[in-house]
Amino acid sequence: MWDVMKRTIIIEHRKVGPGQPVFIVAEAGINHGGDVETAKKMIKEAAECGVDAIKFQTYITEKRTDKKSPIYGVLKKCELDKDEFRELFFFAKKHKIIFFSTPFDKESVDLLAALPVPVFKVASFYIVNLGLLEYMATKNRPIIASTGMANTKEISQAVKIFEKHGVDYALLHCVSAYPTKEEDVNLRIMTALREKFKCVVGYSDHTLNIKVPIYSVALGASILEKHFTLDKNLEGPDHKLSADPGDFKKMVSEIRQLEKVLGFEEIRLLDAEKGSLQYRKYS
Repeated sequence: MWDVMKRTIIIEHRKVGPGQPVFIVAEAGINHGGDVETAKKMIKEAAECGVDAIKFQTYITEKRTDKKSPIYGVLKKCELDKDEFRELFFFAKKHKIIFFSTPFDKESVDLLAALPVPVFKVASFYIVNLGLLEYMATKNRPIIASTGMANTKEISQAVKIFEKHGVDYALLHCVSAYPTKEEDVNLRIMTALREKFKCVVGYSDHTLNIKVPIYSVALGASILEKHFTLDKNLEGPDHKLSADPGDFKKMVSEIRQLEKVLGFEEIRLLDAEKGSLQYRKYS
């Protein structure tokens, strides 16, 4: 049986895993639209919502997609450079929120490693990019990988790379459909990932509400990632499936309350029961 006490990861001095508070990530992605001031506002708002971390995307557009791609223009507009990421990294520190990002190429891995971010994220589309995973793993920091679209063999190949380099890792169940219908979420895959790979597991959400992310915590998600926006009505591919600050604050509050309700796994006399001991009747 899996010893849950042994499988945790450390992200910037925080222990993440079973028995620990859920590590909640506001996925800013490219919802800043390429504007640094908007990105700063997102960081500030996310911190005020009580999340643990905010995550962006770091890439060179020409390395991520072909110029003929329908998403090339959007990605190019939202691309941030080295100095801008450095500015955001220290702005997040000022607001006491962990900053990290998803790199899509080796140059972006180097950029983030130099900041230095405390953890890397692997997008579901890139879990099969073994060359990038190998390079990322050489930077000696934890890796959180989304598993959308991947089968067991593909996930196993990624895990072998992480374990070969001795880096801590976590696997996030997600459905690579934008948005995802509730009936397609299949949260029990988290259980399958935990049992198969004996690692920290979590959930990356693409539904249109905060209900499913909360459900995922009840099922054992140790990491929760939800897209974040300042306004769901803004133009862009991810705003409508994102949570705004009001939704995010409510989600965080409900998750923290749920953690109190879930409690701990040790079977013992509860403090709340001590007053009832006098009514026990032995044979």
